[in-house]
Amino acid sequence: MNKCIKLLGHSSKSFIQRHSFKYSTKVNHLFAFTEEELMLKESVAKFAKSVIAPKVAEMDEAEKLDPIVLKGLFENGLMGIETGNEYNGCNASFTSAILAVEELAKIDPSISVVCDVQNTLVNTLFRKYGNKDQSQKYLSKLATDTVGCFCLSEAGSGSDAFALQTRAEKQGDHYIINGSKMWITNSLEAEIFLVFANVDPSKGYKGITCFIVEKNMGVEVNKKEKKLGIRASSTCSLTFDNVKVPAENVLGTVGHGYKYAIEILNEGRIGIAAQMIGLAQGAFDHTMPYLFQRKQFNSRIGDFQGLQHQYAQAAVNIEAARLLTYNASRLKEAGKDFVKEAAMAKLYASQVAADVSSKCIEWMGGVGFTKDFPVEKYFRDSKVENAKL
Repeated sequence: MNKCIKLLGHSSKSFIQRHSFKYSTKVNHLFAFTEEELMLKESVAKFAKSVIAPKVAEMDEAEKLDPIVLKGLFENGLMGIETGNEYNGCNASFTSAILAVEELAKIDPSISVVCDVQNTLVNTLFRKYGNKDQSQKYLSKLATDTVGCFCLSEAGSGSDAFALQTRAEKQGDHYIINGSKMWITNSLEAEIFLVFANVDPSKGYKGITCFIVEKNMGVEVNKKEKKLGIRASSTCSLTFDNVKVPAENVLGTVGHGYKYAIEILNEGRIGIAAQMIGLAQGAFDHTMPYLFQRKQFNSRIGDFQGLQHQYAQAAVNIEAARLLTYNASRLKEAGKDFVKEAAMAKLYASQVAADVSSKCIEWMGGVGFTKDFPVEKYFRDSKVENAKL
């Protein structure tokens, strides 16, 4: 007897027959991109291969973002992907931004970081919480020629972000900010800083407020960290010594900064997942051709079954991470709860990136250990997500 019939207590027709379900031939899946999303994805891939790829090794060695690459990011609309047309942005979807980050990471994860922070953190904060005047003044700049950065972490508050010590004291129509920030991405190139500071320590994290601080207000950008990976992306510490900021530069509501940070970082996890799947795919794509060029014992090493099992599993893991990431992205776009899915995507994609890039070095043997091939760089870049505490 049909299990469905038995459980439901019906004896003649199946559940499906009784309800006359109609099925659509249209398939909605995680790769069902809009025409605009596909166009942007293809455009970013072309830009990355033609403009970024020739400069990857040079930027990594110099530990510096090439101005031509940064200019190209702005000219191609990649620094204001979701920003509205009225602010000179692309007015594209969140998934468009995720696809762009992934494509950039396939070529150079450092550049994907620059794009990701600008789009999923900085621009999003302005779009969600900025008033009309703030949006008009800053979003247009951020979309066309100005880098911004997200300033939350401090020496004593990494994962425990709300233990921050930076203070903002109200004096008339200004706030005076004192304190320091650490591990701030894009800070060397930035002109706009979104700074989280506490206006009332007696309230604990409920005193945390977000301020729009321009570099010329007195932000001191300290030495650039010399990092293992993502070296073209600048990471610096910042010092605020009696920095005077107009009260009108409070972003959103005083004391709501902790809420904004939580919400934005949840979205940001999807961007990080996109970085990691792009990185894993990039390492994989650079490795596979070599496996079918290199011969040992009169056979291409890629034809050995033991190795086939390994790279087949790597391909499966990359695709699984990609699906987790796209799923979180679509949930976010649909206005549904995505926090758990974003965390899962970030965790798994980071694990896959580290594992795949490491295995790619092993599969290539001695040459994988050299800078003659880019695989070692992907491995170094992957460690950034394993080192965040």
